[in-house]
Amino acid sequence: QLRLVESGGGLVQSDGPLRLTCAVSGGPLEHYAMAWFRQAPGKEREYVSCISRVDGATYDADFVKGRFTISRDNAKNTVNLQMNNLKPEDSGDYFCAAAERKCNYYVQGYEYWGQGTQVTVSS
Repeated sequence: QLRLVESGGGLVQSDGPLRLTCAVSGGPLEHYAMAWFRQAPGKEREYVSCISRVDGATYDADFVKGRFTISRDNAKNTVNLQMNNLKPEDSGDYFCAAAERKCNYYVQGYEYWGQGTQVTVSS
């Protein structure tokens, strides 16, 4: 059973950076497409970014606009999300997810999830 644990969340000022990490155990990371989602209070969980298991291609949500970068280190079994120029509307819980097939934009398309890490951006 794959286990995902997020870390790196916290409080940051507007326009500041934050780096999230997802530690994966229970399986080889290279077998999975890895993604980040986020969920603000009272809102649905939304797709942020995904990195392919095959060629490392990345797929970002439009609102990322070059501010966030997803990366993976298969040797360390970790996936990172570097977030720059954060805005208050980026606040929420950020979740790491793994798909056995390929990157997709849907919550239902990922079989494994972490518990989330909270990000708060102050104005």
